[in-house]
Amino acid sequence: MKGHLSSLVLWLLLLTVQDIAGANELRLVNGGSPCAGRVEVKHQDQWGTVCDDDWDMEDAGVVCKQLGCGAAVSAHIYAHFGEGSGKIWLDEVACDGTESALWLCGNEGFGESDCGHEEDAGVTCSGHIKPRLVGGHSACSGRVEIRDGETWTTVCDAHFDIKTANVICNELQCGTALSIPGGAHFGEGHGPIWTEAFQCAGNESHHAYCPRISNISQTCSHANDAGAICSWHTGFRLVNGSTACSGRVEIQVLGAWGTLCDSRWDLPDANVLCHQLDCGFSVSAPGGGYFGRGTGSIWTDTFHCKGTEPHLGYCPVTALGASQCSHDDDASVVCSGRSESLRLLNGESRCDGRVVISLRGVWSRVMDDQWDMDDASVVCRQLQCGVAEKAYNPPKSERGTGPVGLRSIQCAGNETRLTLCDNSTSETAQTGIAEDAGVVCSGSRQIRLVNGAGRCAGRVEIYYNGSWGTVCDDSWDLLDSNVVCKQLGCGRAINATVSAHYGQGSGQIWLDDVNCSGNESDLWACPSRGWGQHNCRHKEDAGVLCSEFTDLRLVSDSDCAGRLEVFYNGTWGSLCSNQMSGVIPEIVCKQLNCGDGGQTERDFKYGAGSGPTWLDHVACSEQHSSLWQCPSKPWDPKSCDNRAEETHISCTGKKAKPTQTLFAECPNSPSCTDQEKLRVMGGQDRCSGRVEVWYRGSWGTVCDDSWDMADANVVCKQLGCGSAVSAPGEAAFGNGTGPIWVETLNCRGTESSLWDCPAKPWGESNCDHKEDAAVNCSVRPRRPPADSERVTVPVVICIILGALLCLVLIILGAQVRSARAQRRGSRRPLDPFSEAVYEEIDYNLMREKQMMFSRSVSYSDDSVTKLQYYTGDSDGENDPGLEQEGASPGGSQLDYDNVEEPALNNVPQTPDGRDVIGNGYDDAREVSDPEGDPGLGQNDEQGTGANNRHRDSQTGWSLHSLRSEVVSGMEKEIPSLPPGDTGYDDVGHGDSGGSIS
Repeated sequence: MKGHLSSLVLWLLLLTVQDIAGANELRLVNGGSPCAGRVEVKHQDQWGTVCDDDWDMEDAGVVCKQLGCGAAVSAHIYAHFGEGSGKIWLDEVACDGTESALWLCGNEGFGESDCGHEEDAGVTCSGHIKPRLVGGHSACSGRVEIRDGETWTTVCDAHFDIKTANVICNELQCGTALSIPGGAHFGEGHGPIWTEAFQCAGNESHHAYCPRISNISQTCSHANDAGAICSWHTGFRLVNGSTACSGRVEIQVLGAWGTLCDSRWDLPDANVLCHQLDCGFSVSAPGGGYFGRGTGSIWTDTFHCKGTEPHLGYCPVTALGASQCSHDDDASVVCSGRSESLRLLNGESRCDGRVVISLRGVWSRVMDDQWDMDDASVVCRQLQCGVAEKAYNPPKSERGTGPVGLRSIQCAGNETRLTLCDNSTSETAQTGIAEDAGVVCSGSRQIRLVNGAGRCAGRVEIYYNGSWGTVCDDSWDLLDSNVVCKQLGCGRAINATVSAHYGQGSGQIWLDDVNCSGNESDLWACPSRGWGQHNCRHKEDAGVLCSEFTDLRLVSDSDCAGRLEVFYNGTWGSLCSNQMSGVIPEIVCKQLNCGDGGQTERDFKYGAGSGPTWLDHVACSEQHSSLWQCPSKPWDPKSCDNRAEETHISCTGKKAKPTQTLFAECPNSPSCTDQEKLRVMGGQDRCSGRVEVWYRGSWGTVCDDSWDMADANVVCKQLGCGSAVSAPGEAAFGNGTGPIWVETLNCRGTESSLWDCPAKPWGESNCDHKEDAAVNCSVRPRRPPADSERVTVPVVICIILGALLCLVLIILGAQVRSARAQRRGSRRPLDPFSEAVYEEIDYNLMREKQMMFSRSVSYSDDSVTKLQYYTGDSDGENDPGLEQEGASPGGSQLDYDNVEEPALNNVPQTPDGRDVIGNGYDDAREVSDPEGDPGLGQNDEQGTGANNRHRDSQTGWSLHSLRSEVVSGMEKEIPSLPPGDTGYDDVGHGDSGGSIS
């Protein structure tokens, strides 16, 4: 017992010592993959083997688990994978299967063995899980992810280099690494981040064989996820041509050469291959086995190049439903050759941009401040780019650097090469006098579909004269749309959309009243009003839906589960499940944003379809990031034998509910415009701040390398913020986060979108966020009201209640005023408007009296010019107004005692003989007898006095008699007033004996 305890203590000490010694590396050798081979352990910096004594499946299981190779398939003995060399580090290993490392299992101790190498142990595991590339435009590009146990991890771009990328590309059978974009170029991943740095030499067959550095400082986030773009194919060549730069296109995959199907091969694709092979540019891309029939495999993959990419590996690729080809359909190319001596830089294509020339093996600038169309015509002819459309001097932002090749060029316009024109090659001339020369040739014309969910649907845009513009929908129909679809290699037109169905564009409207026959090869070859001639606005932008447009959905009550259907040729149809690979549910679910996993359902769980069954034998692999990249049989509406073969899928996740604001939805929505994928942050408003763009699923910044006013002008114009005031760099509005998407922008300033500007390939930047570009624009948006300035519902209610309160107070005030008037003897009526009326009546009465007096009375120079205007409200002699009216201009008081009585025969009479005074009393109403109103009597006594009575005796004309005459003639027309209502206010009245003075 005591000896047994001593042995146990010794064994524990040995484990402690070997841990300190650093026995922490394990590998399998000579098995053809990291998951099969001879077991080797690295101890004390020396690799050695493991003896097969007592070697069994439990021991092999620990090895497979430790290497991330799944479960053990077999435990080999007797040097099954060949004899090793050096030390035999472990013997009589006894694992129970739960250990995390082989050396933690029971053993004799490091170096304690009585075996020879003919007894070296080996293992075969269930399979090595290769790394994967996620979110790329092809199966050989994307975010790098490595399996760690049961979890996929991303890799920090600071610990990932081109040599490691080469190993991964080779391991995935994707050729060689072209570039390693960092900054989450292919979108941010999820979950853990790989904690080791690879130290690959670049020639390892698997990344597991690369040395690694542990315990690195982990300061990365998913914003720093590394990506890789592989060449996809391991080799390209041109065969059977008359020169090294022409021939049949052949591609090498896994060491075997094959040909390329010509069904979608076009000039932009051919141009990329010519550039890639250092053969200049593409002159033609003939098909139909132009350079003879090839042998071997035929690749049906379709490249979708713009024509400016440096390598075919940068072009998006689709394979789903590709047509079957024979060697009679082998693609070919004719390139211009290696002797190319003229180029156009920073344009949308090889046929527009700044002119550079190769002289004595050095690319040099061409400078001329009198550059004209004759000069431009020679350049376009030499480059085989058609005719010249524009000759210009590039703005400062596009000017070149380096040596100057040609100056002061004077061409007649018919020369075949630029060097044949009169020019100066003197290096002594002052460089500052001339400017760089630029050209836009007709060969630069392009067409594209924008804002659709794919390249074969969207708003029609044409690149002409150096800028992108739209097409008006006047007379737009399927014949016009057919030309567009055919030009883009998108089949035929399914729908010709109008009224900016795919959103309003910006910039020029290049064509209007297009009237194609359908046989034209280019849209601009169709009859139209002419370039730039139109009567439209962008709300009339034309669009197209082509037959090659594809979409994907799951059909059921749920967005993330159902029968798998594909939209093709204008119709939704099913996919057959025959020979369908097991990774398809995962790929589909990710593509539909329905989580990272899924499974195939059986027994018609989501019902049978009714449309065509489009595809069969879909063969996806883990490297594919979308269904479109997976090879399959050609499109066929009867691909399935019966509905039982339809594919049903359920995903592990659910689509997130859309946010309420369009701006939050827009970057991910296919219907969004470029304007909605651009923003400025950190400034005082939306027209100043750090420039940020939405690309590949995330917001990122723009590097300030070559950032200038031309670039800033495009941003301001695109945002609807006028022109640029300044273009600050060096993170003037603070450091951004996430990827730096764009570097070395070279906008002319005339582009309608930042996406139209020449630039270094997006996502390939070596800048830091301290170099983030910014902009200040001239137009300031109207400041939205602050919370304190917004009119809220409670404020509106308060305003309404306040208005009602004011109305109530006004009514109460009027009632109080009326009550006071009644208390003062009902001298004021309830009608607030009657006062002015009766003032006018009173005034008319006095005026009639004046007229009557004037017929028989003569006035002296100092006589009265105006009768005293008297109202019953006056306070008599105490009224200052009365005193003022009684004064003559000379200061004398009016003398009514000397007024002669007018002749009564001058007074008009009624037919019945009654006297009537004028017609100024039509509106008079009957008044109460003053005798019945004590108040009035008192007022009259105070207001008239003895003088009034004296005047009455002089004239013999009483107001009462006058009033009686007038009122008696009106009683038939005017209804009597209520008792106690005098019906007037300011008409003077007195008692029965009162008189006018």
